[in-house]
Amino acid sequence: MPGAARELSEPDTCAVTSADGTVIAVDRYGSGPAVVLVHGAFTGRGHPVMTGVATGLAPWFTVHDYDRRGRGGSGDTLPYAAEREVEDLRAVIAAAGGSAMVFGGSSGAALALLAAAGDPAVTKLAVWEPPYHVSADAPALPLDFAAQLSSLVAAGRRGEAVRRFMVEAAEAPPEAVAAMRAHPSWAEMEAIAHTLAYEAYVLGPGNALPAAQLAAVTQPTLVMNGSDSPGWMGRAGEAVAAAVHGAVRRVLEDQAHNVAPEALVPELLEFFVAA
Repeated sequence: MPGAARELSEPDTCAVTSADGTVIAVDRYGSGPAVVLVHGAFTGRGHPVMTGVATGLAPWFTVHDYDRRGRGGSGDTLPYAAEREVEDLRAVIAAAGGSAMVFGGSSGAALALLAAAGDPAVTKLAVWEPPYHVSADAPALPLDFAAQLSSLVAAGRRGEAVRRFMVEAAEAPPEAVAAMRAHPSWAEMEAIAHTLAYEAYVLGPGNALPAAQLAAVTQPTLVMNGSDSPGWMGRAGEAVAAAVHGAVRRVLEDQAHNVAPEALVPELLEFFVAA
């Protein structure tokens, strides 16, 4: 473990500018080697999981927790392309000192994998349950799912876009999603409904495993899954670990896709400090 633990404090908030001029909001915790966190759907700076990871790592690292474009304090220059999100992550890494270790969760894991391919600025990569569909029990999504979600938002049907993403991509029970509409958080989910298409674009048509891109990831890589997650997610983790040369895979006991930060931090700390 590198050095003695340092005093924790409230994060410093700053902004970086991506290649297309989009302003990206970043919270920085701690001091030490740089770590960048990449969120999945519906989340951003301040979300309890990534905040827990950030504060857990902050005694030994400078942790950068940023809002992906289109959410929170970040801008959203159009037209959207997944490549712009890769540029956003690279801009955060550049502002962090030019190189960083990266942790991404869910669709944020897929984004981190895309960014790491062929980019030495990512020195180590850890991912949590990238939701690629590699087995028959994975959700069946239309190949134009991203375009369908965008069309719903453009038509003012943000709630329907959220419902479809939750039921079809996240496998939430329809009755549970219907009940969620009465919760105050539903309005927050509708507010960023336009970013759900971004998740689908990052993952690609049908969430197919991008084997050629994963083969270009040469950094030390840790692929994690939860023992209580759906079986198809575990098989996706196995496929990612097999496609990335030298990747290490861990299964965290008693964890599901909505993982506890207390389960992630020890794994990340061990991986990031290893030679």
